[in-house]
Amino acid sequence: MMRAKEYDTDRFDRSKRIGWLDLDMVRRARCLVAGAGALGNEVVKCLVLSGFRDITVADTDHVVISNLNRCVFFRGYDANSGTKSEILAERASELDPDVRIASRNVMVQDISDWDSFDIVLGCLDNISARLHVNAHACYNGIPYVDGGTDGMIGKIQVILPDGPCLRCGMNGSHLGVMETRFSCTGKASAFYVPKTAAEITTTSIVAAMQVREALKISSGRRDLCIRDVAYYDGVSGEMSVLSVRKDGTCENHPCGGPCDNACKNNITEV
Repeated sequence: MMRAKEYDTDRFDRSKRIGWLDLDMVRRARCLVAGAGALGNEVVKCLVLSGFRDITVADTDHVVISNLNRCVFFRGYDANSGTKSEILAERASELDPDVRIASRNVMVQDISDWDSFDIVLGCLDNISARLHVNAHACYNGIPYVDGGTDGMIGKIQVILPDGPCLRCGMNGSHLGVMETRFSCTGKASAFYVPKTAAEITTTSIVAAMQVREALKISSGRRDLCIRDVAYYDGVSGEMSVLSVRKDGTCENHPCGGPCDNACKNNITEV
């Protein structure tokens, strides 16, 4: 009778074969996932399967039927039965009995204990909330991995302490719509906007890249992180990286002097 080889009885044997990956540090990392929609579902799935053990999910939205084609943990009978964060935490915890996933039925603006987290992963659908998370992450020196999608296009930005932040790469048009809330439910919107396109393959890729960056950060390998902003084009399959310079006028890390031309024109393709 054949017995399973020792390395096949270790859930994380294949991960341990990645030289720089420090699973002990990964297990100790305290992660906040801001947003429990499509990106949040995929991010939490990847966090659990990657070995993270302390995960908090924050969201106040409820599940609706249109979520089901890109949210792996939601079911049709979940519609209006509980918050996304509660359902996501319950279902994702079934993937590994050793993981602790806490849900918070709060908006990110109501979170006060930012210093209790080591990494923040942004899975948000509006600029205002993202800037709020960005500001608190910068203030507390917490690495922030921001993700976003628009149809077949995806974006990942890694904000590390002392580096350029989300606000540094934004222009006037971004700030002009920062109060707009692209909600899946349509509730609490500042004004009506059409629903944006979304599909699971791009969402999965962006979420996987976010968690990969979290693995680098928690393993003490920030030198391996994506620099600046990475864009993914699902139609062409191409990736591009845009360089973001620290803006001297940004309130998150003021330089103490007037903004130079580089700050005013702070995005260049590399």
